[in-house]
Amino acid sequence: MISFSNDYSEGAHINIIKALTETNLEQTVGYGEDIYTLEAYDRIKKSLDCENCHIRFLVGGTQTNLVVISHLLRPHQAVISSDLGHINVHETGAIEGTGHKVLTNKGVDGKLTPELIKEVLDIHTDAHMVQPKMVYISNPNEIGAIYSKKELEDIYSFCKENNLYFYIDGARLSSAIASTKNDIKLSDYKNLCDVLYIGGTKSGALFGEAVVFFNTSLVGDFQYTIKLRGALLAKGRLLGIQFNELFKDNLYEKIGRHANEMALRLKNLFTENGIEFLNDSYSNQLFVILPNNMVKEIEKKYIITYIGKHDENRSVIRFVTSWATTDENIDSFVKDFNENYKFIK
Repeated sequence: MISFSNDYSEGAHINIIKALTETNLEQTVGYGEDIYTLEAYDRIKKSLDCENCHIRFLVGGTQTNLVVISHLLRPHQAVISSDLGHINVHETGAIEGTGHKVLTNKGVDGKLTPELIKEVLDIHTDAHMVQPKMVYISNPNEIGAIYSKKELEDIYSFCKENNLYFYIDGARLSSAIASTKNDIKLSDYKNLCDVLYIGGTKSGALFGEAVVFFNTSLVGDFQYTIKLRGALLAKGRLLGIQFNELFKDNLYEKIGRHANEMALRLKNLFTENGIEFLNDSYSNQLFVILPNNMVKEIEKKYIITYIGKHDENRSVIRFVTSWATTDENIDSFVKDFNENYKFIK
């Protein structure tokens, strides 16, 4: 079986495995105070062109969102998200479990705008309701859409005008950076949000996410919050070594570019055969509308993700490519599609 179900099915990029193996028997201090973690911080700061930002590594995406959001919000405060936002749909109530409500509005192509955020603010007007204090987005978002620099500038400007924190979930940031539709450099992000997390798990790492505070006035006792939430990894060097490799020789962007190029080959195949998409994605995620009978045949050889019913005869199916997707994987699917699947209605 060949999997197009997600971008974390495999282990890790060979450079990371090699670095972890070569340093395996070294003895270092724990909890992220080791030389590899400190070096990784420096590499990331240089890529971000932000020497004064504050960085900490965590293990996974849900953990990162939970730790950051619970750290920044007071008990009576809430976070605003698109209705498709990861914190709203796919984190098992983790944010609500910390005592903070997730307030949602229906996004445009899954994306928030200042107007949509304002609609939420206008509803929550007094002390009888939770107080909106943060805006959360993902880039790319949950259906593969990419935010433009202007869109992020507008949201951040609105947030500052309305005393809101702006937090960007970059679980697949490598794909966003490498997208042909992207006009945002890594070094731009310091002017586009208060806090960013740079995803590693879905970008070639075994595990790991990098939390970056551009607004350092918000850091406070963040290290205490990490420990409080059970997220302070004793073997912190395992995170440092991985991010040290991801930000060496532009590997992070190369990983995103490869995943996007593999997705584009699939996108071109579907487009050439008149297959519709849920939206026009330029990231490593495709949301394809396929006949149910075709889906059944594809699933005999390929692992794909069912998203939902589109109509009586068709379903929305997600295809995801990664750093580990090979040309041979795509060649196999193209061959099978042209010889078998495209004739199924």
